[in-house]
Amino acid sequence: MVGRLTAILIDVLALLLMLADGLFVYLLTSPFVTFRKGRWPRLVLLLLYSGSCGMVIWIGDPNMIYTMLVFFPCFFLVTQGQFAHRLALAMIAFCYIMSACAMIDSYAYMAEGYDYIVRLLRPVVFGGIYFFFRKRLPGEPVSLSSGLWKLMLGLAAMPFFSLVAVVGLTYYRYDSLVYIVSKNQGLAVLPAVLLGSLLLLRAIITLTDYERLQSESRLSALREMYYQGLQRDQNQVRTLRHDMRNHMAVLQGLLDNGDTGKAEEYLRELLGSAALSGGRRICAHETANAVLSVKLGEMERLGIPADFQVNLPEKLDISDTDLCALLGNALDNAMEACAKVKTPDIRLRCRMDKGMLMLMVSNPLSGDEKPGLGTTKADGKNHGFGLPGMTEIARRCGGSLDTRTEDGRFELIACIPMSTSH
Repeated sequence: MVGRLTAILIDVLALLLMLADGLFVYLLTSPFVTFRKGRWPRLVLLLLYSGSCGMVIWIGDPNMIYTMLVFFPCFFLVTQGQFAHRLALAMIAFCYIMSACAMIDSYAYMAEGYDYIVRLLRPVVFGGIYFFFRKRLPGEPVSLSSGLWKLMLGLAAMPFFSLVAVVGLTYYRYDSLVYIVSKNQGLAVLPAVLLGSLLLLRAIITLTDYERLQSESRLSALREMYYQGLQRDQNQVRTLRHDMRNHMAVLQGLLDNGDTGKAEEYLRELLGSAALSGGRRICAHETANAVLSVKLGEMERLGIPADFQVNLPEKLDISDTDLCALLGNALDNAMEACAKVKTPDIRLRCRMDKGMLMLMVSNPLSGDEKPGLGTTKADGKNHGFGLPGMTEIARRCGGSLDTRTEDGRFELIACIPMSTSH
């Protein structure tokens, strides 16, 4: 009875250690994974990792092949996103688990109490690696471009096939020269595979930071460009106001001299100045009013009918540069699409509603929209940064930005929470 109870306790302890192994691997790799909705994908991935860590992986043993046949389909079942992204991460996680298990199992089997040693060594190895990398892990899910994920997939293939060659291709050849060579090679290859998988995770973090910095740099340049345009328009208005006394004096002198023709001509030139034409009142918010005025003037020159309904207060809890970039680029992309359709028109709705800044821009579909709705102009660096840039602004401000197509029109909808104190 005591022996049976002891055996049960040992099995329970082994199960707990296996779950601990899977938890350490899960904590290390989950920031790189895009899960499907719900809690079950996270639980399934944890159990998948735990079961994989619990497998006995010897050089020449088929267990790794059997594990692979379950590991990859289950990984794809619980994740979503680009194929290259998911496959690269599945290969990295598989290499990480299998290389560690293969080293422990293949080279500790001669030790006395082998079963206990390997069960205790695995959580020590996986836990030690996790705690070493814990502070270096990203605070939010990583995101790379499609091209970089394909690059990571190509890099992940190298340790993956090295692992398969050393562990799997010597299938049940324990008494052959091939097995002896593979086991000797494993002393160098398996640590390299383990280190390579960890370095690939680190490379993903580095590339994510690099892409984020590039995106922020592009956004800053565009915000500065729009803000400078806004400042120029405001300076024109200030100059006109400053000179208004002089203009009135000139008009008064012409009228006093009875030269009404010259007075009318002078007045027409004054009314046609850029400062007056751009100074229409669309809303109470100065920055939004300036941006919308400039864009409305561009639409009038291009012959694009515009329907603006804007109701914004004088102050908003969003920086002028962010608001300028959000409004300006949304309308730039809409004008770009309108240039390719027969019956262009742009509708804009913007208001404060229950503590939310609501923005909707609608235009006809041009038929050649690119993924991400980036600019289709050749000079893409200086024209519009597309949906990702505007999404970054909305997300950073705690809101969201979505798009939809309906009845032949494209709609961009942004919702950003604002303080109700203004």
